[in-house]
Amino acid sequence: MGSRASTLLREEEIEEIKKETGFSHSQITRLYSRFTSLDKGENGTLSREDFQRIPELAINPLGDRIINAFFPESEDQVNFRGFMRTLAHFRPIEDNEKNKNPTAGEPLNSRTNKLLFAFRLYDLDRDDKISRDELLQVLRMMVGVNISDEQLGSIADRTIQEADTNGDNSISFNEFIKVLEKVDVEQKMSIRFLH
Repeated sequence: MGSRASTLLREEEIEEIKKETGFSHSQITRLYSRFTSLDKGENGTLSREDFQRIPELAINPLGDRIINAFFPESEDQVNFRGFMRTLAHFRPIEDNEKNKNPTAGEPLNSRTNKLLFAFRLYDLDRDDKISRDELLQVLRMMVGVNISDEQLGSIADRTIQEADTNGDNSISFNEFIKVLEKVDVEQKMSIRFLH
């Protein structure tokens, strides 16, 4: 057991992950090294606790929501492939990807998939809409006690009022996209991974 050599990535796995995520060979091997260093159980998967040891996530007010995004519903472990699929949302879009074959399906790092990832951070109950209560909970996570509940309520109400075009007092994914159409999601939701 415990031997890292038994958990090394095979070349065909690297090629499959490259195709699925768009990461380069060297990025995948570097991220695999980071993954295995986080894998305290040495079982080829990460738990929520493993993620909580990452200082940047530990201090991020949305750290728990980001960590949850790595785990499929009702799962408490994520393997390397799942880890890479989630990280791919944060991969910058390269110039040569912008005019890709439209029948190939959207890459994980497309604008739509980046927005869907962000939307799911707010959609706490996974019902495909953001309610006032969900917006309030996320705002509370982000600002802590620095703003009164009354002020937060006012921000949530104004946000829903501006975004809600169909009058259901919540924000659908399409309404979310519309509100963020002028935001440079590519820049704000990208991490520069070393080549």
